[in-house]
Amino acid sequence: MKSLTSILKTLLFLVIGGGLLWHTFKNQDLSLIFTRIKNADLSWVVLSIIISVAALISRSMRWKQLIEPLGYKPRLSSAFNAVMFGYAANMAIPRLGEVSRCGALSKSDDIPFEKLIGTVIIERTCDVIMLVVCILLSALFEFDLIGGFLSNHIFNPIINGVGNSYLLGVLFVVFIIAFIIGYRFVLKHYHQHPIFVKLKTFLKGLADGLVAVTRLENKWLFLFHTLFIWVMYFLMTYVCFFALPETSGLSPMAGLFIMVIGAIGMTAPVQGGIGVYHLLVSEGIVLFGLTPDDGITFATLVHSGQTLLLVLLGGISMIYLFFFTKPISSKKV
Repeated sequence: MKSLTSILKTLLFLVIGGGLLWHTFKNQDLSLIFTRIKNADLSWVVLSIIISVAALISRSMRWKQLIEPLGYKPRLSSAFNAVMFGYAANMAIPRLGEVSRCGALSKSDDIPFEKLIGTVIIERTCDVIMLVVCILLSALFEFDLIGGFLSNHIFNPIINGVGNSYLLGVLFVVFIIAFIIGYRFVLKHYHQHPIFVKLKTFLKGLADGLVAVTRLENKWLFLFHTLFIWVMYFLMTYVCFFALPETSGLSPMAGLFIMVIGAIGMTAPVQGGIGVYHLLVSEGIVLFGLTPDDGITFATLVHSGQTLLLVLLGGISMIYLFFFTKPISSKKV
């Protein structure tokens, strides 16, 4: 039953993404778009892919740095392959990537899964903070142009989707109270039960992973990787402007804005951000005086290049992890 629910949820997200993709392309001249992509200067897309690989390597190094205070020293190759395997998993089933990469590294380098989950939560928290900073920078430099777009396409849909905040607040408080009461009851009557023991072990490992950042030997290196990753994200979007004559004159601030809304599109619970990314980026490009055809051409070009990279490296990493990587213990002596 659980597997059927997961399949139905995956199909639902795929249908939503496909619907958004159809909505984005329905009134466009597809032959013109594909001709423009065919005639694009793909050397800039290749450069974007190289920059993306640099960001992925840095992300793997940052994750490795977070794991080491827990008493484990994973191989960088294993961390990179696990990260890529996670991205590939996300292409198939949204939100599966973080669990998949933790499972892959746990198997290859013998690190407790629950501890890895804690470090991933720290990573994602840092990335959310950086995304918010980039949104604020975009709004600061292009407020009149960008403010309305963010309100109409990002903030208002979120607010409307949330609905009655007071009801949600009450439900949240009720849930917390019920959780505390249930936890105390289980702790009193079933504290020796194997399932509860495993749950306590998982929560302890999760907590250990969450506090790992406080024990980092070089916090400045962690900060450097975090900033480097997001600078690379900006550059991998901006350099693609030069692949098309229509977008080659756009400013770096336009590149920052397109990177931001592209990142938001990729976080949507749809396989590879398909449809959502195309819709947001294409409409964002139009804000800078270009046509919808220009926006869709650019969005398709960038998304296709990055998707090809993730599928290719993710597939290679999956094969390497499962067939060529010899499991070792990475626990420090």
